[in-house]
Amino acid sequence: MTRNGRARRTPDCTAAGARPRVRTRHERRRPDGEQAFVIGVLTSEADFERARAWHLSDAPDHETYLRETAELLTEARRRFDTVRARMFHPQDFEEFCLLHGLDPAEPGARDRYLVNPPLQTQLLAYQGEELAGDFAPRLVRARDNGLTLRHADLLLDGGLTGEGGRDVRAAYQRGAEVFRRMLVGAGAGVYELRLAVDAPGGRLTAQARVLQWEDGVVRINDEDLELVCAVLCAGLARELPGLAVLHGARGTAGARDGGAGDGFRQTAWAWASVGQDWAPAAGPVRLDGVAAEPGYPLGTVC
Repeated sequence: MTRNGRARRTPDCTAAGARPRVRTRHERRRPDGEQAFVIGVLTSEADFERARAWHLSDAPDHETYLRETAELLTEARRRFDTVRARMFHPQDFEEFCLLHGLDPAEPGARDRYLVNPPLQTQLLAYQGEELAGDFAPRLVRARDNGLTLRHADLLLDGGLTGEGGRDVRAAYQRGAEVFRRMLVGAGAGVYELRLAVDAPGGRLTAQARVLQWEDGVVRINDEDLELVCAVLCAGLARELPGLAVLHGARGTAGARDGGAGDGFRQTAWAWASVGQDWAPAAGPVRLDGVAAEPGYPLGTVC
């Protein structure tokens, strides 16, 4: 299975040059000489208005702010070895400042918030995507994913982010194998996986969009794959009930070289878990508004 994205690195940097109009950024030089750049993005107009009091940007409106931020990201890719971004969530920032006794209007508070270790899972590598297109929604999902990852990690006593024990590692591998078999059995197509596991402290959920070609090559965002495997791991390790639905368009519209395809067929499969393993659902189910029929036995998929 291949996936889209690069390996994540811990951000490091030192402020240099004139201060830009967009001020939710952090720079540092690593001991090995590598330069990294991290920026927080106000992804919605409501968040932009709420953050005005902290003077994070001189932009008159959110549309201008996004355009200036996109220009800053483009410049950063030319100057730095690593460029990463995360959603700048006003409520998260206020709570962080309250917890650490910081003044939200001080630039140092923003730097500490951006590189706060427990929130590293919310960072995404920026590789030139259109900010106002797909990248901003990915930042929102990355925040949601990060909160779910923290919940799953707590259920596993830090086994996801720390030195996970043998049982946690085995459960993670089993979860990854469950997901792989779902995709192999589905075949080529464009799908979305919806996953829900009933856990102490609240339901764990994950979603992932998947593009799979006839030769088995898969495209999936790194952060989505990480979350799916983590939720499956937590469910298997803690033996929690869960439900998974894989739905979308099965088939090919044409080979990647432009050849003829066999068309698409809409389909939806469902599997349930009682904690020990995943098996076809007992009957038709609905998850997040998506109706699905019992899936194929995963044990029959190589």
